[in-house]
Amino acid sequence: MQFTLQPYCPALRPDWDALVEAARQGTFLFQRSFMDYHSARFADCSLLFYAGDRRVVAAFPACRMGDAEVVSHAGLTYGGLLTLPSVGAATVLDMYAALKAYYKQSGVSRLVVKPVPWIYHRYPAEEEQYALFRQGAVLSARAVSSVVDLSRPLPLSTLRRRCCRKAERTGLLSLQSTADHLPAYWQLLTETLAERHGVRPVHSLSEIQLLLSRHPSAIRLVTATKPVGDTMEVVAGCLLFLCPPTVHVQYIAAGAEGRSSGALDLLFARLIDHFAACQAEFRYFDFGISTEEGGLRLNEGLLFQKEGFGGRAVCYDAYTLVL
Repeated sequence: MQFTLQPYCPALRPDWDALVEAARQGTFLFQRSFMDYHSARFADCSLLFYAGDRRVVAAFPACRMGDAEVVSHAGLTYGGLLTLPSVGAATVLDMYAALKAYYKQSGVSRLVVKPVPWIYHRYPAEEEQYALFRQGAVLSARAVSSVVDLSRPLPLSTLRRRCCRKAERTGLLSLQSTADHLPAYWQLLTETLAERHGVRPVHSLSEIQLLLSRHPSAIRLVTATKPVGDTMEVVAGCLLFLCPPTVHVQYIAAGAEGRSSGALDLLFARLIDHFAACQAEFRYFDFGISTEEGGLRLNEGLLFQKEGFGGRAVCYDAYTLVL
């Protein structure tokens, strides 16, 4: 296949979004309505690949970090080459040779790539890993995420089942999916992260509200609440990114009452049951990573909780290619 490279610019947004929609590895995180919300933080240097008939066949989301490094993509969970189903392994080899030459000519000496994990592929798409190997890239980071196969979920652990029964016995908890709870939940999340980990959410409330307004069918807040007077108090929750065939859990939090009542256990047990009944659209339930420092540190307590719901390891890898 003959192709040419074109640096992304806003005028090419229709081509970019159409490619993401059709790509085997495409998720809504690559749509420009998501990527560009934090465009002021990252110097975009993405590329589009056009076939000889001016049809876009691939895209490479990327940003420049400093003078000499390009990352695909520093502002996203994953990045890498996005390709149409018609693009095969030999063409991906040529694409990597071309983008390597392009960035090197631009003064870049190092390329860091985080390929889309296979559970997010709409169709097998690991030609990129082969191309990275052929170009001499080295595995530079490996995070462990915990994933439930919704077609045959493992049984909950004894502890998780016990906590679910405890939450049910309270008679106070109800699970709701509504954006109306977002301000209250973000306050709970912010306080919990500060108290237990000394950090803040990566996204601000206004950023999440913006993203939810742009992607109302792909981002969902699910909360566990209890009645307090005439209102419902949020005691636990999580944010879901719906990226068929995978549901990705983001921003899990529970306050003191939510932790003592087992609210998160009941919430996740019901979510797994719900999405297991939607197998035509969803196959995997991804709890997210339990590693830090590029995978060198494993948070065993966090991992223990996720594995109690039947989550098992899928790796999120990063490769470094010296140009």
